[in-house]
Amino acid sequence: MADSAARALALLRDGSHFQWYIIPLLLLVMYVYANEVERRNWSLVLAGLAFWLMDWFNEIWNGLVFHFTNYAPVWGTPGNGSSLVILIGLNIEICFMFAIMGIVMAKQLPADKNLKILGVPNRLLYAIAGSALAVFVECLLNWVGALTWEYPWWNLHAPWLIWLIGYMPFFLMAFWVYDMKSVKNKLITVGTIFAVDALALILFMCILKWI
Repeated sequence: MADSAARALALLRDGSHFQWYIIPLLLLVMYVYANEVERRNWSLVLAGLAFWLMDWFNEIWNGLVFHFTNYAPVWGTPGNGSSLVILIGLNIEICFMFAIMGIVMAKQLPADKNLKILGVPNRLLYAIAGSALAVFVECLLNWVGALTWEYPWWNLHAPWLIWLIGYMPFFLMAFWVYDMKSVKNKLITVGTIFAVDALALILFMCILKWI
């Protein structure tokens, strides 16, 4: 087992590291969503939830990678500065960040979804740029040791998989949900992702205890 994985595993769901700062962070997330609910801006609310739930999907398979290899997850969070490590690559601070990141990015989208920028559809361009920015931040987190990578195909020397698999699906899904014409279709899509995540967590975390 990689040392970084052993350190992250030791912190996994250990409530003794609780810090009070996560309470105002939770209120901040609630405020962001309440503000959009007040405006009945369901497209932004559901785009934000789609982004957040896609991250949960990634975090679940990342935990399964560690279970089956018993070496390391694809990415890990071994830093003891977190208030709570929920899964081996997901702490409560990252969870709150992703909960509002989709809303922040969707707010930047041009009103015309068919508009092209430099010849590229704007939704695709924003997904490309947003993913690149996220990878840059991950590189900084890796540099300070807050986020660890142990595989040669997922590190500073091979950042394209982090960009393609780690983030592009989040942005594309959030923007797709945002642009759906029917609120019903938005709810079905987000509800489906939620159901898959919830069932996976119940099975792999609560029953089998693999993650």
